[in-house]
Amino acid sequence: MAQAAAHEALMRRALELAANGPATGVNPRVGCVILDATGTIVAEGWHRGAGTSHAEVDALSQLPVGAARGATVVVTLEPCNHTGRTPPCAEALIEAGVAHVVYGVDDPGPVSGGGAERLRAAGIVVSAGVLVDEVSAFLGDWLVAARLGRPFVTLKWASSLDGRVTAADGTSQWITGAAARQRVHEQREASDAIIVGTGTVLADDPSLTARGDAGELMPRQPIPVVIGTRSIPQDAAVYRHPHAPFIAATHDLPAVLDQLSRLGVRRAYVEGGPTLASAFVAAGLVDEYLVYLAPTLLGGPRPAVGDIGVGTIGEQRRLEFTAVEALGNDILLVARPLNDEADHTHPNRGKY
Repeated sequence: MAQAAAHEALMRRALELAANGPATGVNPRVGCVILDATGTIVAEGWHRGAGTSHAEVDALSQLPVGAARGATVVVTLEPCNHTGRTPPCAEALIEAGVAHVVYGVDDPGPVSGGGAERLRAAGIVVSAGVLVDEVSAFLGDWLVAARLGRPFVTLKWASSLDGRVTAADGTSQWITGAAARQRVHEQREASDAIIVGTGTVLADDPSLTARGDAGELMPRQPIPVVIGTRSIPQDAAVYRHPHAPFIAATHDLPAVLDQLSRLGVRRAYVEGGPTLASAFVAAGLVDEYLVYLAPTLLGGPRPAVGDIGVGTIGEQRRLEFTAVEALGNDILLVARPLNDEADHTHPNRGKY
């Protein structure tokens, strides 16, 4: 019992260390604590981003050669079992001669997973699932991306209380207030890519940048992504973005997400219009919904989401609310699918 409590305390420390790493990019944020045979912490480490040492190797590097023999290693994520930009962490721990590895969450990657089995085969004691709920929540977006082999997709829209995103004449600025709009910019900055359709570019000419209260560019900017087969003018604002836009002249959403994943995109933020929003929902490609509701009524024929393939009440897409927040006079609703809606077996799934 005492050992379990100690492992939980150390895992919370490992989570604190993990939070030092970048929250975007293809790699997970991982923290690691190493204890000697007396239970004294002798090294700590975390992953600082793609191409840098993983947390376990970062911590081991702080110790003299041989000093980790017989040690206990507490790490948030199962040590990896593959060679990418860096060698397998499982192999590094085996070579260091550690005696016990404690981790929080299994690595769901088909290539990177399996480190625990490799450690056990080498005679190392492995304890899994420590603070699994807390670690899973911390790594939530990365775990989804690793399991599905595509970016974690957030779909955002701002609408009136009756679910309209524009007035009947197409005007939409502004439905929500300043606080809600600034939160959107913060969410853009926290994403690797921002996705719209060609219809949004042609109608609104958005810059797709993340901006501060005074209109200044935030330090991190998402890659602007435009999906659709219509041509957009060469003087469109998206071409003045700090990053060159990714133009996907296709309606195949899974193919686009696959390309973005190969570019290192872990979090994709979809903002672009009812047509694109509906396509993502219908394809079961939305992992999180951010719905900004303003206390106003617009009526008319322009709902936030159109046809999503629901023909009867039994086919409804059930969600669960994970957060509700007041932003000035507006409300932000955060929801996630109750079940995994992804279905990669349907030949037309994800095409619009």
